[in-house]
Amino acid sequence: MMPDIDRHKQQAEEAAAFLRARLPLLPEVLIQLGTGLGGLAAAMTDSVSIPYADIPHFPRATVASHAGNLVCGRLAGKPAAVLQGRLHYYEGYSAREVGFPVRVLSLLGVKTAIITNAAGGLNPAWQAGSIMIFRDHLNLLPDNPLRGPNVDAWGPRFPDLSQPYCPKLRGLAEQTARRLGFSEVCSGTYACIPGPSLETPAETRMLRLLGADAVGMSSVPEVITALHGGLRVLGLSVIANVNDPDNLAPILIEDIIAAARQAEPRLQQLVAELVREI
Repeated sequence: MMPDIDRHKQQAEEAAAFLRARLPLLPEVLIQLGTGLGGLAAAMTDSVSIPYADIPHFPRATVASHAGNLVCGRLAGKPAAVLQGRLHYYEGYSAREVGFPVRVLSLLGVKTAIITNAAGGLNPAWQAGSIMIFRDHLNLLPDNPLRGPNVDAWGPRFPDLSQPYCPKLRGLAEQTARRLGFSEVCSGTYACIPGPSLETPAETRMLRLLGADAVGMSSVPEVITALHGGLRVLGLSVIANVNDPDNLAPILIEDIIAAARQAEPRLQQLVAELVREI
C-alpha cells in the first residue's frame, strides 16, 4: 500500500500535469479568492475556467459562496491563476488538502501568491469595509499542511516563517492603496481558527490578548504551503465587521458575504494594480 505522502505527491504531480497540458499559458501569479470575493476572475482576459471537479484529485469546494473554479489567463497583462473559491478545515479537509490547490500551482511555476479572504475585525480602531494587509498570522488550527514526512523536492523540512508575508509586497500594497486613494487600508495580524462556529465574547477577548487584529477560518494552510514551495506571499483581508466583546451583536454569514461584496470592487482594483506592478 502506498504511503500517504507518496500518494499526495503523486496526486499533486498528476493534477499539475493535467493543467500543464490544458492551459494556454502557465501562471506566474496566484490569487486565492475568499468569501464574497469571487468576481475578480471576470477581469481576466484570454481566460480558461476549469471546475475543481474536472481537475484530478482536486478537493471540492462545498461552501455556497465559493464557486470552485480555477481560472487562468491574463490579469493586468500578466499570466495569472485565480482560485475562485477555497477549501476550509471546517469542511472536513485536512490542512494538507486545503493547501493542495496552491501546491499544484507551485508545481506549475507560480512565484507569487496573493491570498485574500473576508475576516472579522478585532481591532476596535478599524471599520467594517477596511482592507487589512497581513503583517503576521496566528495558526490556531490543530493541524499543519506540512505535518508528516517532508517532500524534500518541494521545500525544506522546517521552513522559516520569520517573515511570512513579503515585506516588498506589503510595501507595494500600501503604496498602491495610497495611489488609488483608498484610505481604509490597514496592516495587522490575522488569526485562523477552526470554525465553523463563530467567536464567543470570551474567545474574542482571548484573540485580542494574543495580538490578533482580525479573525477568520481560512488562508493560513495555503500560506504555509506557498511558503514551503518558495513563493512570495501577500495576504489581504476585507474586514466584514468589527467585534466588540462587551457588546457582541449576532454575526451572520449572510452579513459577512454582503460586506465582502460591497468592498469587492476596491479589492479587485487593488489586486489588479498589484499584479500589474509585480
